[in-house]
Amino acid sequence: MDSIHLENYRCFHQPQEARLGKLTLLVGGNSTGKTSFLALIRILWDMAYGYHLPDFKEEPFDLGSFDEIAHHRGARGGRSEIFKVGFDAGQDRINRNFSFSFGKKGSVPVLTGRCLTHNHTWIEATYAVSGQPDALRVGTNRGSWKISSQDAEQSQQSTALMRINPVIPYYFIIPRNIPENHLCQPLNGSSAMGEKDWNALQDLAFSIPVQLKRPFATAPVRSRPRRTYDPARSLPDPEGENTPMLLAETSLQNKENWQNLKFSLEEFGKASGLFDEIRIRRPLGKSDSDPFQIQTRKFGEGSRRAKGPYRNLIDVGYGVSQILPIITELFLTDSNEGLTNYHLLQQPEVHLHPQAQAELGSLLCQKAATNNRLVVETHSDHLMDRVRMDVRDGKSALKPEDVSILFFERSGLEVNIHSLGIDGEGNILDAPQGYRKFFMEEIHRSLGL
Repeated sequence: MDSIHLENYRCFHQPQEARLGKLTLLVGGNSTGKTSFLALIRILWDMAYGYHLPDFKEEPFDLGSFDEIAHHRGARGGRSEIFKVGFDAGQDRINRNFSFSFGKKGSVPVLTGRCLTHNHTWIEATYAVSGQPDALRVGTNRGSWKISSQDAEQSQQSTALMRINPVIPYYFIIPRNIPENHLCQPLNGSSAMGEKDWNALQDLAFSIPVQLKRPFATAPVRSRPRRTYDPARSLPDPEGENTPMLLAETSLQNKENWQNLKFSLEEFGKASGLFDEIRIRRPLGKSDSDPFQIQTRKFGEGSRRAKGPYRNLIDVGYGVSQILPIITELFLTDSNEGLTNYHLLQQPEVHLHPQAQAELGSLLCQKAATNNRLVVETHSDHLMDRVRMDVRDGKSALKPEDVSILFFERSGLEVNIHSLGIDGEGNILDAPQGYRKFFMEEIHRSLGL
């Protein structure tokens, strides 16, 4: 995803576009739609690549019913009857635009239209509020046509456009060859569809990547630490409930992976000042069915660097347990070669000291420079400043153009998204007047200006 489009979605009324980078930072005041924006990225991914309709209430984003999602302009303005979302993507050097519209059925958002576009070639499916397909329209630079499914060959082996997901519903069974005239009706005075038109539509249909990893989203507050953990399935969880079991499984089942992961965790722990060593302890046995504990320890200061005692995760600062699920997920995705790993992170700096917040900024730069796309909602100036300085100083392969800063600014009952960037010196580009206004006022006050 290179940019997000939205209209009448939550607090966003007017049509807006927001640029995404390898590292995208969402900043702004509370209740300005940053979490709603994070949720939208996963919804759009599900629509385009997930082969199923999105769940608007899936954790950690509960967007509610249609009335909570569609923009409301107050008593006089009323509530929008439809909201539109979409994105641009440029995988494999083919620029595509995906767009979707949702209406209301009872209290539930239902799909009313979706469209896939590349240059002048497009395929659009519309639906009745009941959810049943209404029409399938296609177009090229030569014209536009409406395609009917009546009397079409009922063989999946002979289909072409039906494989487009999610733009084309499975109800439309289209022969591989050019449709007969009675199945393909010209629109707006167009001539009959030709072979070049059909080939362009098939090229667009089959250009959608299918092997992409679903975005991983974290909750704003992670799970509380426990003194002892009982073995359980390590299924992905927004609050990191699975992280202790994931660490324990890795330490027991794959020694090499555990040593690599342990090394990475300890490197971050040292740089952030959180811990110097981490280990999995099994006080009652060595099998994967025995209870276990997570322990860390800090070394002494000075030249001697005496090693202190191991302490249970529940006995150290709360920041360790809060950041552990995030950094574990980031380090484990290093092995997913060839896949783009999307991470949607809500306030990863929660409970962290400023030094640890800054070090987290460095880690985000390092991971975004590889096969990760990170979208991070943050209120941390320390994290933001570290990102700017690391890009300026070339601490990772992340370039200025790889970073997008989205500033969410409230204006009355609406929110505007400003797409900002940074230059080679780490300076913020195109910042509106309201950006960091509060911080500047506080600085002026502290200086007595």
